Order: sequence, then structure tokens, then C-alpha cells
Amino acid sequence: MEEKKQATIVDVAKAAGVSVATVSRVVNGNYPVKVETKEKVKAAISSLNYVPNVQARELNTRRSSTIGVVVPGLHNMFFAEVIDGIEDAVRQDGFSFLLNCAQNDPVQEMQAINTLVARNVSGIIVISPNTKNISESFYEELVQRVPLVFINGYHRIRGVSYVGNDEQMGSQTALEYLAGLGHKRILFVRGCNSDSYDIKEDTYREFMTKRELFSEDYILNIGEGNGVETVDATTETLKLKLPQLQPTAIFCCNDLMAVGAMNACKRLGLAVPDEISIMGYDNIALSRLVEPKITTMDQNMFQLGKSAAQLLIETIRGGKSKRIMLDNVLVSRDTTGVCKDNL
Repeated sequence: MEEKKQATIVDVAKAAGVSVATVSRVVNGNYPVKVETKEKVKAAISSLNYVPNVQARELNTRRSSTIGVVVPGLHNMFFAEVIDGIEDAVRQDGFSFLLNCAQNDPVQEMQAINTLVARNVSGIIVISPNTKNISESFYEELVQRVPLVFINGYHRIRGVSYVGNDEQMGSQTALEYLAGLGHKRILFVRGCNSDSYDIKEDTYREFMTKRELFSEDYILNIGEGNGVETVDATTETLKLKLPQLQPTAIFCCNDLMAVGAMNACKRLGLAVPDEISIMGYDNIALSRLVEPKITTMDQNMFQLGKSAAQLLIETIRGGKSKRIMLDNVLVSRDTTGVCKDNL
């Protein structure tokens, strides 16, 4: 059976009885065309199932309609929900995006970005960048060539736009909530290679030190914080540490860690929240699907992604770099309760 050839812009022009230039104007919407002519071209496009060649169009306009997105990992639903927001914004603005995964590794993050630059993307969004672990000059030089937006990036680089949550204030809110329930022995659980975890740890250290409750032993790093292994790594670490440290509450840097903490408590026979409280962070869908449902901080992930994409497109079109900060909101559910040690 002979393979059917894809319709070209020449085929559309012949079918509509117009010039190739007129078809191009209708497709790109860059020049006025009579309504009657436009309808003829659209009818021809529909009947021939013509799909415009985006690459050819970009060569003509010398402008890519594709942006790049770099994500630390794909197993944390936080990133999936942020990407949903990005997709919603770029689709409405006629852009598309290429996704590249950095595997939570600074070296791979740089490689992922260089790959996108080689693809001639118009701009790049980096979700939770590893700026503390990457040479500052890398991003300083990059932003001179390609518009950049960081989502939840905390190291300021001139020319880079930022969209983030006030995670310092969010962590403060979470800790004050736990303290308000009477908790003093609060365990802090984090992962590696993340500015986000660093800002939460700094807040935890300051909060506990001011109350003369800080102990270095109460900071646990479970390693990879956004991978498929995060839940099990948290569970295994806490199975060993909870009997030794005997905290009354656990503050986790994300909801995957909170699920791991719940699993550890279940295996140790600790009732949540009657014997120990657990606080997550992010408010991914999983946090309300498990039992008990996880108390967490809502980062409004969809809006994070949407705002970042809108800001990047604005910058691509000549706008100046900006910083947008969203608030975190406490979502109180079933994994936190009054500390029984104080009763």
C-alpha cells in the first residue's frame, strides 16, 4: 500500500486558489487577510489535514516558539503539577516546551540546560535549581544569551527572573503550628542537593535555636529527595532513628518524605498523630489520598508553573526580569495533633 504523503503549504495554496504567501499569512496571523480568503484557506487546511512546519516557520522568523524546562526529577508529583501550570500558559501563548530531567544532580542540570540551548529554545525555566552547587558564572553567562526563569531558586543572579514560594515563611508557619500544639522535640527530615531544602533547614535551625531546643542530631538527610527511592529511604532512616531520638513531631521537606515517615511510624507501632505528629510540605495530590491524610504546606504548584511560563514569555518578548513571590498556606489534616508529652 502506497504511503500517503503529508500535505504541504503548496497543496493548500492550490486547493484554496491563493498564493503560498497568503497561506503563510493565514497560518502565522502576521498580516491582514480578507475574511473570505481566510475562510477559503482554513477550509483547504482542514480538508487536506495540513500541519504547518514549525521548524520552517521558525527559520523564516528567526524566532523559536519553543521554551525549555529543566526539572530535578519526575517521581515527585510536585514537579508534575508545576509542569501542568507551565503547559497551560505556553499553550495559550502559542508556545510549546521541551522537558529535560536533571536527576537532582548539578552536573546533569548543566548538561540538560546546554542540550536545550543547542536546540535553540527561546528561553528556559529551571525548577528548583541547584545554584549553590553550580558555578555562579555558568548561569551569569547563560542569561546573557537566553532568558531564564527560576522556580524556587534562592541564589540571586543578575538578569534571571524568579517565581517562588516564600518557603522561609512557610517553614516558619509549619514550625510555629507544631510548637503551638506543644511539640518541642521536632525532627527535621531533608534530602540532598536542593536550595529549597537548604532554606527550610536554615529556618528550622534558627527557630529551634531561639527556643533553646536545637540539636544537630535532629537533622536527618535521607539522600535523594525527589526520586522513586525517597519514600523508602525516609522509612528506613526513620526506622533506625526514631527509637533513639524519640521526637514528638517530624517536619519533612516534602510530602514524599512525609509518606516515608508515616510508613516508618506504622512499622514501629507509633500511632499518628496520637503518639507522633507528621508535617509534610508541597500539598501534592498524594497528601490527601493516603490515610491518615497529611498535614502540609500548600505551594500552589499550578500557579507557580503558570506564572513562571508567563514571565518567561514576557521576557522573551522584551520584558525586564522580575521576581514573583507566592505565599504558602497551611493545610491542616490528620497527621498532626496535640503533644501528649505535655499533658
